[in-house]
Amino acid sequence: MALQQTVEQTVAGLGYDLVEIEKSAGGLLRVTIDLPWKAPTSEAAVAGLPDPAVTVEDCEKVTRQLQFALEVDGAEYKRLEVSSPGIDRPLRNEQDFERFVGEVIDLTLKAPMGAAAAGQVSPTRKKFRGTLERVEGVHEAEGNDPARGWQIVWSEEPKTKPGQKVSKKRELAPLQALGFKLDELRDARLAPIVDFKGRKTKPSKPPQAMDRIDRGAVA
Repeated sequence: MALQQTVEQTVAGLGYDLVEIEKSAGGLLRVTIDLPWKAPTSEAAVAGLPDPAVTVEDCEKVTRQLQFALEVDGAEYKRLEVSSPGIDRPLRNEQDFERFVGEVIDLTLKAPMGAAAAGQVSPTRKKFRGTLERVEGVHEAEGNDPARGWQIVWSEEPKTKPGQKVSKKRELAPLQALGFKLDELRDARLAPIVDFKGRKTKPSKPPQAMDRIDRGAVA
């Protein structure tokens, strides 16, 4: 059985979602897992309850089962690392995008927008950072596929130097929006924005949990 399939089946069988698999040239097999996501109920939204997060114990459980499954399949690796998503969590499917509506994300297109971006951004641009939004009521009459239900919104505010004062009278840069389909993306991730002002981390971005073990060691 292929490595990808073995990992997917093992992780899913334990009740977790597989986020990402990475295999390095040094023999490190890195597996990122998450808890299955369910849209919050109205009661949970009002109460502001955080999403449950993957723990070290969850990572240990998946590590032990993966060691067994990979050994049975004869998979080649030297070290296995199972962890929860970091602050730059990849977005892989429709459910991931639903989950992180309202978050700032980084995305890379497979191809430049070309003429579709005329008058807004460079037609050769592929990388964007903005707030993820769901678009409702998109019609073919507008020249778009009805499935084109996502966009990111941003403004090209000029960067300020540390300590630089910004006039309150300065006009804000206009908002720009880019609509896209998931199959147009090469990569999409939560923007790794670190807050140094002491404010609380958003519930959708819990601290990372991890379990790492060398092959042949006792779990």
